[in-house]
Amino acid sequence: MKGGQNAAGGRDAPSGTQLNLRAGFWLVAVLSTAQLVSQFLRSSISVIGPNLVTELNLSAAGLALLSSSFFLAFAVAQIPVGMLIDRFGPRVTMLWSTVLAVAGCVVFALGSDLNTLVFGRVLMALGCSSFYVAPLAIYSRWFQPQYFSTVTGIQLGLSGFGLLAATSPLAFAASTIGWRPSFIIVGVLAALSGLIVLWWVSDDPPGVPAPEYKKENLAESLRGLVVVSRTPSFWPIFAMFCTNYAVVITILGLWGGPYLAHVYGYDLETRGFYLLVLALSSMTAAFAWGAADRVFGSYRMPVLIGAVLTLAMLIWISLAGKMSPGMLFVWFLLYGLVTGYPPLLVGQARSMFPRELVGRGLTLLNLATMGGVFFFQFSTGAVIEWIAPNQTVYPLVAYQAAFGLQAILLAVSIGCYLLARDPNRSV
Repeated sequence: MKGGQNAAGGRDAPSGTQLNLRAGFWLVAVLSTAQLVSQFLRSSISVIGPNLVTELNLSAAGLALLSSSFFLAFAVAQIPVGMLIDRFGPRVTMLWSTVLAVAGCVVFALGSDLNTLVFGRVLMALGCSSFYVAPLAIYSRWFQPQYFSTVTGIQLGLSGFGLLAATSPLAFAASTIGWRPSFIIVGVLAALSGLIVLWWVSDDPPGVPAPEYKKENLAESLRGLVVVSRTPSFWPIFAMFCTNYAVVITILGLWGGPYLAHVYGYDLETRGFYLLVLALSSMTAAFAWGAADRVFGSYRMPVLIGAVLTLAMLIWISLAGKMSPGMLFVWFLLYGLVTGYPPLLVGQARSMFPRELVGRGLTLLNLATMGGVFFFQFSTGAVIEWIAPNQTVYPLVAYQAAFGLQAILLAVSIGCYLLARDPNRSV
């Protein structure tokens, strides 16, 4: 079975009539389990953050370092991960990285000081570093380009159950069996996910011969990165990748829990509820936004709509005082809904690269995503620490400044993204 030639110069996936849709459905479902684990691990600090601050006597900067270290390590890993995907294939890359993710869960669960916990988070990040882009590389072979952002949205939606698990379920587990045993359980689940990928997943759809991977040396692999970086509209889209996920996970995965605890006095279970609302709405939005490119006939327009609405929500919370419980619920619900546009940005990016550079192209942009989260979390932690030095309970004004900083950074990225163009959607 042979595919056609796409606009980027690579071979298309089989057409909808050729593709075994049942096999495609199970492929997405299985690969989503790996990213589900990644979503849980990257966002799990928010709910248990106040507990860690008390137990380990962490400062705001220390808590931000603990969370953001995951994203820094994740970002650094993207370039070698892209090279590995393009040389050895996405499935093999995922299997090896699963081992590191499991080890990170164990180290984190057993850690008794900040340095050990940070080391555990770094191992988790290195392990999870392929769990998003490797499935995307597989989808680029299984599905036609016009369905890529839709499939990406489905994966983000399904993997959103990991975000859900890091809210009320983690709060319940932490209050019953403790957060340390909870992470041991997650490590076991990560191992099971790797075994499922080993058993079910193939890089190419049934009947399509596997491509021969060119044995590139290091210099050739690095030249591929240069080619990717020179792709038209790469840097404006890179700028948007720096903020599109950071604006969600900085609140959902780090400051949302402490904000609810310190400003509103909410306990572990109530914090988990509000973060569950945000995670659930964000997960639901990923399904809807993933198909918006076919509705608008454009990637750029719906991305701009989502980004501008997100900016408005950040301005709202940075200027608002202490909100009523009902208004707080509305804010968390709406914020999740308007921030669901990343699948469109991924689809736009995928259309830019030829098949042989998909791994490096997507991982280089994922470097922007995770590097952006690191910068957002570390810089907001520094702002809170500057306003409330040596405190373990931070005032409302500190959180308002942190949310305002996020709004400024997002506004800059929107300005850069205005220079990007839509690819030819006729393919």
